[in-house]
Amino acid sequence: MTPIPQEIPVGIVGLGLMGCSITTCLLIAGHPVVAVAPIPVDMVTALPRIKEHLERSYQKGLITNQPESYLENLILTEDYEELRPARLVIECTIEDRGIKESVYQKVERVIASDALLASNTSAIPISVLQKLTQHPERFFGLHWAEPAHTTRFLEIICGDDSAVSQGEYLYELAHFWGKEPILVRKDIAGFITNRLMYAMYREAISLVENGYATVEDVDRSCRNNAGYFMTLVGVFRWMDLTGVPAYHTVMKDLLPTLNNSTEVPKLIDDIVKSGGRGVANAHGFYDYTPEEARLWEETFTEFSYKIREIALQYPADYVKKKLKEDDSV
Repeated sequence: MTPIPQEIPVGIVGLGLMGCSITTCLLIAGHPVVAVAPIPVDMVTALPRIKEHLERSYQKGLITNQPESYLENLILTEDYEELRPARLVIECTIEDRGIKESVYQKVERVIASDALLASNTSAIPISVLQKLTQHPERFFGLHWAEPAHTTRFLEIICGDDSAVSQGEYLYELAHFWGKEPILVRKDIAGFITNRLMYAMYREAISLVENGYATVEDVDRSCRNNAGYFMTLVGVFRWMDLTGVPAYHTVMKDLLPTLNNSTEVPKLIDDIVKSGGRGVANAHGFYDYTPEEARLWEETFTEFSYKIREIALQYPADYVKKKLKEDDSV
């Protein structure tokens, strides 16, 4: 049976940066949403942030109804009892197992035994987290990309004990959220995207630490090479488009020279130990004035809408659809 978002109440627990954008995404899809604030400050900051997301989405044409109409489907609360009707609850708290276990206990006291429970974790294996729950078979990872209401990315991760059929249900439902989802049928540390990205982060830092290029040069390389084609195709389609044998030849000589260290690189370690958090406090791999940091955040938000508009013109099945259109002429 095809899921109908309007008939599926969803709960969100944790209303930081990602919790708010996930809430926005689900409201846009039509779900009734109960958003639980596990810490008091969330009750102050969440609603203005969600309103801002909806207002900007309206300005950019992502939604056509007035922002206020979506807020009619939102309950913002500190009371876990409000989650009782939810058919899916997504935990979006910090990467602390103790805190997550406490949240799962509170959630499972009120939701039905066949309701789904998921975590937005990007660091803790789903197979570990589901052992903290009463019904591990209904527990999944839902790994989003920020901002959740504009990006097409979503990983649905099955743990060792997850019912794969329920993962397939979430996969189908995720299409109503504007996603091109990935169903990860076997749990693995970092899931898919983080394993790909952290291999690149490690190599990028290694190139800078060893004096081959500056931070600016490495970023420029990423933007103007991988950044040029990645919105259209992934790595395998790119190799197909540009000639598989060439990559085979290069790999034989290049792979042995790539960084394979298991230690956290000194460059990032020094930044974190000195209190650097990136644009959040104007101190990261780059130095920022407070105004520059603020403008970078605004620029990223603006870009997320523009790149989404371009990406939607070329969905994953673009070529198949085009062939059908050509055949029907």
